Amino acid sequence: MFLLQTLMGLMGLFMLLFFTFPSASSWPYAVVSGVLHTAYNLFLARSYKTGELGLVYPVARGTAPLLTLGAATLFAHDPVSTMTFAGIIVLVAGIWLIAISPTLAAKLDRTTIAFALGTSMFIGLYTIVDGLGGRVSDSASGYTGLVFILDGTFMLATGLYLRGQRIINDVTPHWRSGIAGALASGSAYWIVIYAMSIAPIAMVAALRETSILFAIAMSAKLLKEPLTWQRVGGGVLVVAGAMALRA
Repeated sequence: MFLLQTLMGLMGLFMLLFFTFPSASSWPYAVVSGVLHTAYNLFLARSYKTGELGLVYPVARGTAPLLTLGAATLFAHDPVSTMTFAGIIVLVAGIWLIAISPTLAAKLDRTTIAFALGTSMFIGLYTIVDGLGGRVSDSASGYTGLVFILDGTFMLATGLYLRGQRIINDVTPHWRSGIAGALASGSAYWIVIYAMSIAPIAMVAALRETSILFAIAMSAKLLKEPLTWQRVGGGVLVVAGAMALRA
């Protein structure tokens, strides 16, 4: 997480060379986003330390769309149609069906679930903050670059505080995969912020969680985690919910 976030900070610097710098009204949002993303990174890393990808990921992502829906309605005043609301509920139900698989749940301790749910809370918070920040920035791409720079700076300071200089030596051998991960993660969230600047935040946040389908496939193929019928059924609900959001 340290390597990924600091490299995304460099990505943000390059972005600001090509895109308009965001307006001053969006700067407070970017600072708050940087703090929330740092907390999210720490909670997520702790969750993965003792929990499997195929369970931690659905739990961490599963509550976020509901939190975002409530906050977007309250603070962003985004219109939510009956179909959109139904689609979000179905999608979240699918994620939780995946998450409560008995074979995986038995391996999840209370501390891990607490950190996973905490991760979900931070996802909901930074999604709302960045959705609002992108809208008032006059440049969603420039705002994204600024967020990446602040995220990277805060994570750099946090990593050095927690691990000291040795963290640099620990991550340096993995710089190639770090660059690939930073480009993938950064590009994905860049799209999210841009989408939230022109579309309802709750709908974008929910559609983003269809990534759980890729997590299921990769956890089964690469990490040899069990692919149960319950998880397949949950995946079907995720797809159905996404289709309802698009209708």
